[in-house]
Amino acid sequence: MKLNNAKTINAWCMYDWANSVYAIVIKSSIFPVFYNTATQNAFNGDIVDFFGFQFVNTALYSFAISFSFLVVAIISPLLSGIADYSSSKKSYMKFFTYLGATSCIGLFFFTGENVEWAIICSVFASIGYTGSIVFYNSFLPIIATPDRHDMISAKGFSLGYIGSILLLIINLICISNPQWFGLDNTVLIARFSFLTVGLWWMGFAQITFKSLKESKRSIDYSRSIIINGYREIYKVFKELKSQPILKYYLTSFFFYSMGVQTVMYMAASFGSKELNLLGNKLILTIIIINALAIIGSYAFAYLSKKRTNKFSLMNMLAIWVGVCIYAYFVYTDYQFYILAFVVGLVMGGIQSLSRSTYSKIMPQNTPDKASYFSFYDVTEKLAVVIGTFSYGFIEQWTGSMRNSTIALGLFFAVGIGFLLMVRIPSSLNFKKA
Repeated sequence: MKLNNAKTINAWCMYDWANSVYAIVIKSSIFPVFYNTATQNAFNGDIVDFFGFQFVNTALYSFAISFSFLVVAIISPLLSGIADYSSSKKSYMKFFTYLGATSCIGLFFFTGENVEWAIICSVFASIGYTGSIVFYNSFLPIIATPDRHDMISAKGFSLGYIGSILLLIINLICISNPQWFGLDNTVLIARFSFLTVGLWWMGFAQITFKSLKESKRSIDYSRSIIINGYREIYKVFKELKSQPILKYYLTSFFFYSMGVQTVMYMAASFGSKELNLLGNKLILTIIIINALAIIGSYAFAYLSKKRTNKFSLMNMLAIWVGVCIYAYFVYTDYQFYILAFVVGLVMGGIQSLSRSTYSKIMPQNTPDKASYFSFYDVTEKLAVVIGTFSYGFIEQWTGSMRNSTIALGLFFAVGIGFLLMVRIPSSLNFKKA
């Protein structure tokens, strides 16, 4: 595949446009709010019955997300190994895309009392989303040279935010005007929004699938491709011993990812339960957060260009620590809006720059880039498992999400400590790119 081809790069970025509607509508806004309200109405409170076991509704959702990421973390090496030795990264990316999209469509049938169905669909949607990202990320070093990674990564995230905001606004307008559809409440329209996510995701992903190409490789069937993925992950793990820059960076990434992803999943639930914010206010806040994330993606990419990637990441992590401490003391709408404003600025930047920084400092001449990106994704997924489980466990144990935010702050602080130990050579900063 030709490097730095504009058409290919644009098509790659369009997958962010396609799949980010899941991250915003299902993961961060309409579904969490609908889930909280629907389960409270169905069970007359926050305690729900899940296959005969009693859980706090939001804690159960947090556990479900944790489980889905654990599944992906376990199977990612397997999938990476198969993809490496069969030149079929795109095929597996398609599989997970369709799994996630159809699961979103399945959420249309969640009405409140069938909480088991909602959790199962949520788990498969999350597996589809995160599984497809494993293969999506592995295409970045194949389509562009390292000096272009920061801005391409930022462009992808920005397109994702723009597309997801567009669909979210459309759904919000429809939810706010049920009379347009001859309805007297918003329940059916909210459920219909889950359907639109699945169709949008599958539809726009076709642009990416059409343009991404893979070089043909001969397949050595004498090797066990089932085991090979795990061997490759272990190989990368052993190679980290001789790569201190990568080792400390991944350790830092592991800890601060516990916080970033958990905030993204649980922010709407926090506003709904702790502050009793109405659904339309929460969704509007999510729109603002993601609009600001576009600015943040480019702003911190520009900062890394002028200074260094490490400098940009350190500043964002310091802000994240402050966000977690401030969240504990948030009690009013306006305080929550201030919090959302800051989260928006650093949310896009931390994701975009983390991915591009890793693509720079990983070995550039290795033929198995998918294995390195699989290791990166497994690291992130395990971080989310611990982060979301900790968040749900603390809420289930103490009865308050506020206590969970303190734990997230500690994760970010540890991330800062390990990032301080990272010494990125100046030749990898690409300031003149």
